[in-house]
Amino acid sequence: MTYLHERLPPLDNPDPSMWVDEAIWGHRFHDEQTPWLVFLEFLNIFVHESSKGRAFREVDGFNTLKYRPARRLELRNILFNNPKLAETSALPTSEDHKWDQWLALMRSAQGLVDPKFSYLREHYQSFEDFADLVSIIQSTSLEVDTNKRWTSKFVFPYGPDCLYEDLNKDASTNDRNFFGRTGELLYLMLCRSSAREALAKALNPMVNGERSKWNKIVQCLQPTDAEDRGSDLAKSFLPYPKHQSYDLLSEDWLGILSLDMPGFDSFPHLVNLAGLHLVKYQLTVARDIISSSMPYCMVCEVVAPKKTLVREVSCDIYQANNLLSAQAVMAYIDNIELSPEWQAAKGQPGAFAKCRDFLERQVLWGADYDGTTDPDSLMVEFKTAAKRRHHQHIANIHRNYGRLIGLVSKRGTNKLRYAPSDEFLKTLILVAVNRRMEFGLFLSRVFERYGLVFGEKEAQLVLPQGEFEMKPFQANAKRLEQRLASLGLLKRLSDGCAYVLNPYSQRSK
Repeated sequence: MTYLHERLPPLDNPDPSMWVDEAIWGHRFHDEQTPWLVFLEFLNIFVHESSKGRAFREVDGFNTLKYRPARRLELRNILFNNPKLAETSALPTSEDHKWDQWLALMRSAQGLVDPKFSYLREHYQSFEDFADLVSIIQSTSLEVDTNKRWTSKFVFPYGPDCLYEDLNKDASTNDRNFFGRTGELLYLMLCRSSAREALAKALNPMVNGERSKWNKIVQCLQPTDAEDRGSDLAKSFLPYPKHQSYDLLSEDWLGILSLDMPGFDSFPHLVNLAGLHLVKYQLTVARDIISSSMPYCMVCEVVAPKKTLVREVSCDIYQANNLLSAQAVMAYIDNIELSPEWQAAKGQPGAFAKCRDFLERQVLWGADYDGTTDPDSLMVEFKTAAKRRHHQHIANIHRNYGRLIGLVSKRGTNKLRYAPSDEFLKTLILVAVNRRMEFGLFLSRVFERYGLVFGEKEAQLVLPQGEFEMKPFQANAKRLEQRLASLGLLKRLSDGCAYVLNPYSQRSK
């Protein structure tokens, strides 16, 4: 593929100890960062860059993004590091006593040099009102029911005053555990998409906070003179100046943002689409690196009461796709081993030192190698280290993101396969159907755009003749039709045609 030959050079002084996964997909995919957290990290960048008048523009060239997210430690201490709030609110004492007691407790708030929360007394008529409001905001927050530390819990993104970075356990520095840079990759993908200007215009009203009463409510929990002690974040890296996935993602996001959806109802669909396109990008790049001749597809089972051929095929294709990224890593290293530079280094005097120097320049690895001093042993150890590192995080993206967006499931069996949830199907319809669309055309549309296979026509295009049977796929498509009808997203008319409906487009026309 042409775009593989346009791969951008590594960053100067990059963070990782090995530059293989990063060279293939970017710095970096991280499986512990859920699609929602990817979206939050992206919003932090978008809001910062919008405030500087450069949204979706790499003004200093490729991979020069530098941004400074907020920390909002007063807000986070109030919401997620405040165990005595309800107890204090329930005390049978005066308002002044409740405020005084709680403010005394908050003098030990973490991450703040001189914690002061007295500004809150001016914003609320009673301590009980304040406590009730905090409880409401907590109930809508993300990650609030997990066992993650308080510095890794997040307010729903009602607006810019709700956005901040992930911090370490004592709130002193930023952390990359849950904001692992995948949101930076998402931002750079959209920077390089053909629809970036239109998308920036569409996103601005959703995140500027002016229309969000909830952003103003969250703003009242924070001091007007809060010290923003965040630091600049940089060293994001996306390898390719252009890729089809960038354009498809931006087009889909624009499609969602153009619908007449109330409030923040579009956000879960933006998250699902971000997860889908990140998975598709990973698989597409991997397939191109290994020069796969098999058609790209995800055979989707609409769960049946009993095991079917569709389920078997879906399981098999899921497993094959799940191995692609590891195969791509090995193919990438094989290309290094077969390169003229490596072969020349092997044939020179002092071959081991020259080969190690070449790997240090090419993939930032080899300085700590202490094994047998010959090039072949060096390469074997490099492959082992690269494979081990890949399986720690990036190899899990396809599985983890697929499950979290509702594309991958074990429902009805003990094997993972593509079995879309109702919410995922709704996202597909909202972005693929303008107003209404004939059911067969809808199946063709999601196949052409995402490689998703439900019915017999699409299955016949991608499956070997020995693995294809028409009736199981016809039954699968029929179950999908029935399922969409039960969700109110499909209607069969008197002429016998079934139409998939986009309820928000219907409302707006």
